[in-house]
Amino acid sequence: MSVTTIAAGQLGLTAETTTVPVLSRPAPPISADDAVTALYLAHYSGLVRLAALLLDDAGAAEEVVQDAYVRMHGSWRRIRDPQAAVGYLRTTVLNLARSRLRHQQVVRRHAPAPLPDAPSAEQGALDRLEHRRVVAALRGLPERQRECLVLRYYADLSEAQIAAAMGISPGAVKSHASRGMAALRSALEAHHAD
Repeated sequence: MSVTTIAAGQLGLTAETTTVPVLSRPAPPISADDAVTALYLAHYSGLVRLAALLLDDAGAAEEVVQDAYVRMHGSWRRIRDPQAAVGYLRTTVLNLARSRLRHQQVVRRHAPAPLPDAPSAEQGALDRLEHRRVVAALRGLPERQRECLVLRYYADLSEAQIAAAMGISPGAVKSHASRGMAALRSALEAHHAD
């Protein structure tokens, strides 16, 4: 700073002359790196506490504050008053936290329905084993009983449709199905007893 003598009349003072300090040239601008470093050391923990109160997640709060510092660093040349940088950071943290909360609400609103529980690999193996046992027991049945059961339980046909397909009466279909189920049940129980 240099000292310059200015006429008192120009400053509205009563004395003839006075000595007033005046800047001869503007102070050199603070670099973005230096500003961010100084602001980080002074305000980081407070901004994280603010974000944590808004987000209820310490990790997300730290990310939001770090993003605010990155944005401020990128915008440092546009900040006219370096003293307002703390306010800029606080506002950016608040806006980023709001944005994150809105995003979480949208994600929750559009989350896919959970998938039903899938059977375990062991259950799948047991099901295939049981299927093989049923098929083997079916093969041991007389032909008409086997055809009747396959058409009823695998093809899901009605008694009338089975009768038409096999060329027999609906009563015969009932008889073959009943005898086939009894024989199949006996064969599977005998196999489980082993």
